[in-house]
Amino acid sequence: MNATEAMRLALAEAATAGARGEVPVGAVVLDEHGEVLGRAGNDRESSADPTAHAEILAVRQAARARGTWRLNGCTLVVTLEPCTMCAGALVLARVDRIVYGAVDPKAGAVGSLWDVVRDRRLNHRPEVVMGVLGEECSAVLKEFFGTRRIR
Repeated sequence: MNATEAMRLALAEAATAGARGEVPVGAVVLDEHGEVLGRAGNDRESSADPTAHAEILAVRQAARARGTWRLNGCTLVVTLEPCTMCAGALVLARVDRIVYGAVDPKAGAVGSLWDVVRDRRLNHRPEVVMGVLGEECSAVLKEFFGTRRIR
C-alpha cells in the first residue's frame, strides 16, 4: 500500500471520529510490507483519555499486533501533523517513517512549531513526508471546526 492509499484509510478513520464528535484525525500504521498493523481515529472525548490521539491508539494496536513496542520498519500515516506527545511516542516506538497530511502551525511537532522527531540529541530520527493529501486533510478539519464556531 502506498502513502496515498494509506492516507485515504486514515481519512476514513478521521471521518468516523468526527461523526462521534471527536476532532477528525485518523492514523494508520503500516509494516515494512505495506500491511496495516493498526488504525484509529481520535477518541479523547469518548474515552475521557487525554492521550487517546489517533496516532497513540494506532501505535498501541500495531505494537500488540507485532508483540513488541519496537516498530522498526513501520510507517505511521496520519491526517494531521503530530503534536509533541505523539511525536515523542513515535520516536520512542522507533517508527521509521512519519507521513502526514495537514500541517499544524499551532501545535505541530514534526516541523511546524517544533521538530521533535529530527532532534539530533535523540537516538532515533524517523524520516518525515509531509503534505500527502494535505488539502483534503485540512478541509476535513476546517469543516469540523467551522460548524462549531459561535457566530
